[in-house]
Amino acid sequence: MTSDAVTAPHMKQPKKRDVNGVLVLDKPTRWTSNCALQTVKKLFAARKAGHTGSLDPLASGILTICLGQATKLSSFLLDSDKHYVVEGRLGEKTDTGDSEGEIIDRQPPPADLNRHQAERVLAEFTGPIEQIPPMYSALKHRGQRLYDLARRGIEVERAPRQVTIYELVLLDVERDRLRFSTRCSKGTYIRTLFEDIATALGSCGHVTALRRTGAGPYTEDDIVTFKDLNERAAEGAEALDVFLRPADSVLPGWPAVRLSTELTYYVRQGQPVVVPGTPDQGWVRLYGEDAGFLGVGEVTPDRRVAPRRLLI
Repeated sequence: MTSDAVTAPHMKQPKKRDVNGVLVLDKPTRWTSNCALQTVKKLFAARKAGHTGSLDPLASGILTICLGQATKLSSFLLDSDKHYVVEGRLGEKTDTGDSEGEIIDRQPPPADLNRHQAERVLAEFTGPIEQIPPMYSALKHRGQRLYDLARRGIEVERAPRQVTIYELVLLDVERDRLRFSTRCSKGTYIRTLFEDIATALGSCGHVTALRRTGAGPYTEDDIVTFKDLNERAAEGAEALDVFLRPADSVLPGWPAVRLSTELTYYVRQGQPVVVPGTPDQGWVRLYGEDAGFLGVGEVTPDRRVAPRRLLI
């Protein structure tokens, strides 16, 4: 664990509390996502919390953590696009696809590799592509995690999956180094993407550094570090709430539907309601006249607003 990620000095742990919101955490390298989650949960003394898409220990950057009622919206962040800055080495392939693994193959990179060649290959990987999930991944095969099988030297066949690479931008290229940024759909394996790009360049490769710079609506402008949290932790768990974003920040582009006190009552009973001026279709954010953000709903074919996931 890095020095800025050490938790506050030992003190009596506060009583667990109901705390609601989204923390856009800057996960340090060498931390697992679950370790980061459990540390945040402890600092906030939160009864309930969950992250919305793990990062490898090698990776740093945005790990969105939903606390309390906001966990009901975590699936929308899981499904969201992600942004990364990726750096890797050409010429060496590892069993894990990153620098933490053992070298299993060597293929010299092109001696004359230049920016034009790299950009041409990156363009070939833009759009819908198929990936074969790596053995070192959390996917399950007959009830067992692939990475557990891989650590025992077992390799199984994996079906290819389609993902979408919306953007690939070359940042730097050297003879044995490649650095680029990407915006991609959920489920994209960045280690596999780099390996496939290296193969297309006539070599092999592995990821040496990875940073998530965006997740759904959140960017690096929104991040909070463990150093930020630890500096406030001495004031008590409640003092950390200043770092939380409201639950509805998960869905900034969704239309907002505002309900009267009467309609709020019926929605909370699970009943669809008629609200003038609602969109013709799609998902919406629901707000009560006196209750604030209620959750999300969906416009039905008969133009009623049906509650789908309520926070309160």
